[in-house]
Amino acid sequence: MKYYIGVDGGGTKTAFALFDENKKMLETVTGPGSNHENLEDGFVAASQIIWDGLNELCRKAGTELSKISFTLMGLAGIDHPYQYEIMCKMLRDKGLENFEVYNDGFIVVKAGSETGVAIGYNCGTGVCCNGIDVDGNRMMLAGLGDFSGDISGGGNIVVKAFELIYNELFLGLEKTLITDMIMKEYGFTRREELLGLIEKIEGENGDDYIRTFVSAFFEAAKQGDKPALEYCERMAERGARLIAALSKELNYGDGEEVEVVLSGSINVKLDNKAYLDMLLEKAEKYSGKKLKFIKLTQPPVTGCVNWILQDFAN
Repeated sequence: MKYYIGVDGGGTKTAFALFDENKKMLETVTGPGSNHENLEDGFVAASQIIWDGLNELCRKAGTELSKISFTLMGLAGIDHPYQYEIMCKMLRDKGLENFEVYNDGFIVVKAGSETGVAIGYNCGTGVCCNGIDVDGNRMMLAGLGDFSGDISGGGNIVVKAFELIYNELFLGLEKTLITDMIMKEYGFTRREELLGLIEKIEGENGDDYIRTFVSAFFEAAKQGDKPALEYCERMAERGARLIAALSKELNYGDGEEVEVVLSGSINVKLDNKAYLDMLLEKAEKYSGKKLKFIKLTQPPVTGCVNWILQDFAN
């Protein structure tokens, strides 16, 4: 029996999973975020987090890292060849053998696609759009925040929702249902109380506030709120352009449709049918292709073992 390890390294946490050759997940551990861009010591800290997590996983499973046939990692922040080379060298210097590293967006494709050839559109805190084609070519778009015009992540949505509330309460502009939802949620009676949320959103426990604002945003859109729907339209427009660009840049053959794996909390955990309907309609229009949207239901780390068995098991 051969054993494999998959690693899904994000900005806030890193998932390590041990699999057997039948894709059975035998053991898991979770470590700190391993995106070198978020760590004070950069690649040094990131590679140590990964090394510690690999060894902890093996200890927990009662095995040794030297007995693992292959390790595949999807790591946030590995966007360019020089980043790949630095990370690989640091891991080799620590003693890791038989491994490969990709950007984490690509394992989403392998986790959710029925064929392993697809586009992955991930919208969590941030945004990235990754494609793998029939020839094994890979391409990544977005993921650079404001520099790549990303507007569909949770961080973007909470800022927009706050802006819409601010515009109504302080500038007397268009009303939005989001205002009443947030004022009621936090028991505010005066508009000035809203301003105190900025520090909390940007604070250590900001994720809780982001989730509240994002949920209110999509609930307002569901109820037909004009400002929320207008921003959904902008999000769908940008996402559709990303998906369409990959569908044209990469080779998806002459099949009837292209799979698009949707992942991240914005795409799969919220009641946002209106937004996803806009996204599909626009993406098919701009790509000129029939698209099959697939919501990711498996942990992204399962994409690692799928990829290993497709390309590295022998």
